[in-house]
Amino acid sequence: MTSQAFLCLVLHNHQPIGNFDWVFEQAFQDSYLPFLDVFESYDPLQISLHTSGPLMLWLAERHPEYVDRLRMLVELGRIEIIGGPQYEPILTMLPRRDRIGQIQAYSAWLQRNLGAAPKGMWTPERVWESALTGDVVDAGIQYTVLDDFHFRAAGLREDQLHGYFLTEDDGRVLRVFPGSERLRYTIPFRPAAETIEYCREVAQRWPGALLTFGDDGEKFGTWPDTKVHVYERGWLRSFFEALVENSDWLHTVTLSEATRRTAPIGRVYLPDCSYREMTEWSLPVEAQEVFDDVVHEFEKSPRWADLKSFVRGGYWRNFKAKYDETNEMYARMMSVSRRLAEAESDGADPAELAPIRDHLYRGQCNCPYWHGAFGGVYLPHLRNAIYYHLIEADTMLDQLAGYGEHVQATADDFNFDGLQEIRLSNDKLCAWIAPGCGGRIYELDIREISHNLLATLQRRPESYHRKVLQGPSDSGDDVASIHDRVVFKQADLDQRLHYDRFARKSLMDHFFDEETTLEAVSKSEAMERGDFVELPFETKLRRGADRAQVHMRRDGNAWGIPITITKAITMVAGSDRLSITYLLENLPPGRPLHFAIEMNFAGLPAGADDRYFSDHAGNRLGQLGQSLDLKDTQGLSLSDRWLGIDVALEIDRSSGIWAFPVETVSQSEGGFELVHQSVCVMPHWIVNGDADGRWVVQMELAAVCAETLETVNQEQAIQL
Repeated sequence: MTSQAFLCLVLHNHQPIGNFDWVFEQAFQDSYLPFLDVFESYDPLQISLHTSGPLMLWLAERHPEYVDRLRMLVELGRIEIIGGPQYEPILTMLPRRDRIGQIQAYSAWLQRNLGAAPKGMWTPERVWESALTGDVVDAGIQYTVLDDFHFRAAGLREDQLHGYFLTEDDGRVLRVFPGSERLRYTIPFRPAAETIEYCREVAQRWPGALLTFGDDGEKFGTWPDTKVHVYERGWLRSFFEALVENSDWLHTVTLSEATRRTAPIGRVYLPDCSYREMTEWSLPVEAQEVFDDVVHEFEKSPRWADLKSFVRGGYWRNFKAKYDETNEMYARMMSVSRRLAEAESDGADPAELAPIRDHLYRGQCNCPYWHGAFGGVYLPHLRNAIYYHLIEADTMLDQLAGYGEHVQATADDFNFDGLQEIRLSNDKLCAWIAPGCGGRIYELDIREISHNLLATLQRRPESYHRKVLQGPSDSGDDVASIHDRVVFKQADLDQRLHYDRFARKSLMDHFFDEETTLEAVSKSEAMERGDFVELPFETKLRRGADRAQVHMRRDGNAWGIPITITKAITMVAGSDRLSITYLLENLPPGRPLHFAIEMNFAGLPAGADDRYFSDHAGNRLGQLGQSLDLKDTQGLSLSDRWLGIDVALEIDRSSGIWAFPVETVSQSEGGFELVHQSVCVMPHWIVNGDADGRWVVQMELAAVCAETLETVNQEQAIQL
C-alpha cells in the first residue's frame, strides 16, 4: 500500500493592466472558464486559486456569473481564494507603504465580493527578499508560495522540500511553501500518470510528504497548443480522474488545509531570489549567454546534480539597470508615490486621495517592468498603460494642490542616476529633461490623454537573438513549454535585427557624414561624428511670470572641430507646445557640417490608415509605419485618430526630414515577433555658419488633442 501524501494545487490566473480586452476574453474562454467547467464536476478535489486584481475586476464587470461560481465553490470549501498585492506588482520595487497597502486593498475587495478573507498570498513572479517577510505579515498574510529553487539556493536538498517552512523577520513569522519545479514542467506537458507516479515515489520515500504545484493558470489553455492538449484531447480530465482514483493515499488539499493537517518542516531564511528562469533573464546579455553556455556544458557532468543547487543567475532589481526604460517607469512611479505620501501627511481628504492611490497601484503592475519569455517591457501597450495611470495620478495631485494654469519648473535627481534632471510642467504638458545626458527630453506627457510620447524602447541585443539567427524549430506533435519553443510570428526576422547605440529619446544632437542616408540612420549604421548625444550640458533654469525655460550649453566637437551647441526649451502656461531654439557657434568657415536633431514619438503605431503623416501644408504622406525622406520642408505632423492626437513639428527654416519606424525583434509566449516601438523624426541640415560662425534654428513641437482641435476649429468657424 502506498504511503499517504498531500498535494497542493495552486493556480495563478493573471492578465496585466493595459492588456487588450480581446486578450482577457480569449484567456477567459480558453483557460479560466473551461478549467472551472471541468473542475466543478470533481467533488473530492480542492485547489487554491489566485486571480490577480486586474483580471478579477475585469471578470466582475464582464463575467459576473463566473465570480458567482467562484463564490459558491469557496462556500463549499473546494476553492481557497489566495490574495496578494492588488495589481500584481513586484513587491521588492515598492515602498513599504505601497506593499502593505496593495495587499490590504485586495484582501478587502475579496472579502466584500467573494466572502473570502485571504490568509495566503501569491508573490508576483515569486520575486523574494527576506525583508518582505515583516511587511507581508503586517498586511495580514500567514503564508505564501515560492519556488523550490529559492530553497535549494538556501542550501536545502531536494529530499528536504516535501512540506512547508517557517521564515521570520524582526519577530514576524511567515509560512512559505516550496513550489515544485518538477511539477511545473510535468503539469500539463506530460501524461497525467507521470505526475501521479512522481507523487507515489515521493510518498513511498517520505510518508506524509506535502508537494506543492504553483504556476500560471494560462498553462491550461492559453499558452500555445495547450487548449487542444488540455481540453480537446482530455489531459485535464485524465489528470483529475487520476487524482480521484488515487485519493486513498494522495490527498489534494488547499494551502490553508495543509497548514492545519501538517506541521512545518523547520525554519529557513531564503536568499534574494525568484524562479530559475527569472534569475537568468535578469542577467546582462553577455553574462546570460555565458551562463547558458556554462550550464549546458556542465549538465553533462556527473556532478551536475550536486552543482546545480549552487548555480543561479541574477537579481530581479537589475532589470532597472538592464533596461533604462524600466528604470524610467520605476522612477516615475516612485515620484508619484512620494507625492501621494506627502499629500496624505499634509492632511489631504482621504476620499480625494483614494482614486489617486488606485491609479498609482495600477501603475505598479509588474509585467512591463521586466522581460523574459513574455513580451514585458517590449510591449508598447503595457508601457503606455503604466504611464497612463501614473500621469493620471500626477495630474490629480497637481489639481489637488491647486496649481492651475501656471508653469512649474523643478530640478532633482528624478531618475536616480546621480545627476539632476529638470521637470517642466503646465496643465497641458509635462516634460522631463536630462541635461547630464545630452540635454535630451526623456519623457513628454500629454496630460489631456495621459500619454507619454516618449515611452520608447531602444533596440538592443538579447540573448535569444542567437535563436533568431538560427531560425525556427519544429517541436513535432508534442505540446511544449513556452521556454522550449522557437517559433517565428513573421518571416525573415533575422534580417530585422538592428541595434541602437543610444536611447530613443528627443533633442538628441547628431553630426553625420554629408553623404549619410536614411537607410543608414534607420539601421543605426551611420557613423557618429560628434560628442553631443550623451555627454553633459551646462544648465540654467529660467523662470518668468507665465513661462519657464531650460537653457543648456555644451562646448564639444564634431570631427575634432570645437563647436558649441546651446539649446533652449521654453514652456508657457496654458500652452500645448514647446518652443525649442538651437544655436551652433564656432562653425568653421567654408566647412559644411551635416547636423541632425533626433526626436522619437511613442504610442503612434503603424499599420492603420487612421495613423498617418502629413506635410507642412496638411497633405497626407502615408501610414506611420513607412519611411520618409523629405527635402526642403518646414515641418511634419503625426496623427493618431484612435488616440486622438496630432503631434506637429514646425521649423523656421528649410529642412530635410527623415522619418522611420523603430521596430524590435522580441520574444513572447507565442514566439519571436516584430514589434513597432516608436516613430523617429529627424530634421537635418547641411550647416554653414554665418560670418560669425553661427547658425540658428527655431522649432515648435505641438501636441494637440482631438477635443482641443475640435474646439479651436469651432471657435475659428464662429469668427468667420
